[in-house]
Amino acid sequence: MTEYILRFLIGGAVLSFFAVLAEMVRPKSFAGLFSAAPSIALATIGITIARHGIPYAALESRSMILGAIGFFCYAGACSWVLMHKKTRAIVATVALMPIWAGVSFGLLYLVAHP
Repeated sequence: MTEYILRFLIGGAVLSFFAVLAEMVRPKSFAGLFSAAPSIALATIGITIARHGIPYAALESRSMILGAIGFFCYAGACSWVLMHKKTRAIVATVALMPIWAGVSFGLLYLVAHP
């Protein structure tokens, strides 16, 4: 239970920092990059280092990076579909989620099996 409280406190503090940073960034569409995900990731990595050590945290960090690359491809595909096709946002975002999973797991496979 202590770990969850610690995550909550650290995540909240870092989230507040990123929220202030997002308010200072222009354009506002770019400010979304500084939302909750980076703060939660940083809090989680810090706790992981403390509980499981640096090698395990490095492995987890690598997985986060591969997931972020997958998300970048997914977001790019969603943006392209929404700008060039006449479709609703919910349809495009849900239909293209396999891109996120496919790229993330594909990269994980390539990294884990060189």
